[in-house]
Amino acid sequence: MKKVLIINGGQNFGHSGGKYNNTIAENTLEVLKKFGNIEVKTTQVSEGFDKDEEVKKFVWADVIIYHTPIWWFQLPNGFKKYIDEVFTAGHAKGIYMSDGRNAENPAINYGTGGMLGGRKYMVTTSWNAPETAFTLPGEFFNETSVDNGPLFGFHRMNAFVSLEKMDSFHFHDVEKNANIERDMKLYREHLERVFAQELKPQPA
Repeated sequence: MKKVLIINGGQNFGHSGGKYNNTIAENTLEVLKKFGNIEVKTTQVSEGFDKDEEVKKFVWADVIIYHTPIWWFQLPNGFKKYIDEVFTAGHAKGIYMSDGRNAENPAINYGTGGMLGGRKYMVTTSWNAPETAFTLPGEFFNETSVDNGPLFGFHRMNAFVSLEKMDSFHFHDVEKNANIERDMKLYREHLERVFAQELKPQPA
């Protein structure tokens, strides 16, 4: 039985109502339920949270799935607050013990003090930017991918607490050219493929 924590970082702010990420989270839940041997807990960041209870969820989970829109090339303020408070509360309580270094040789081993080893994470993001903004020469992101560019710090944050990255999924052009039916189909196929692999019996 795999234990999965779904964290929805969408929120209502400005012209964003958070509905798109609600739809993504709902699709995630529907796909995971089909497997039958997955237990799920959820967190809706915009509804408030108890940081100590969230620490327990991270420790409980085998896989964490983050859903977040990207605002001004970063996490939304509510989701960033959640990360700051929950990860800090998780110090020596299952998320991380230290930065991994010791006083004898502080120049090495930074980022090796995480406590979530053996667990994995996946992230989805939703963008107004089209995919071509990341892939075409001369376009805005200079041919740098979402994961290697705007999400670089997010991925290192997860590595810091010893989480292993699973394949991400990014939704593009969701404001001016959204095709929800197509994109959710592609996402569901992605999720099914990743978890079918994850749930395969491992050789002894």
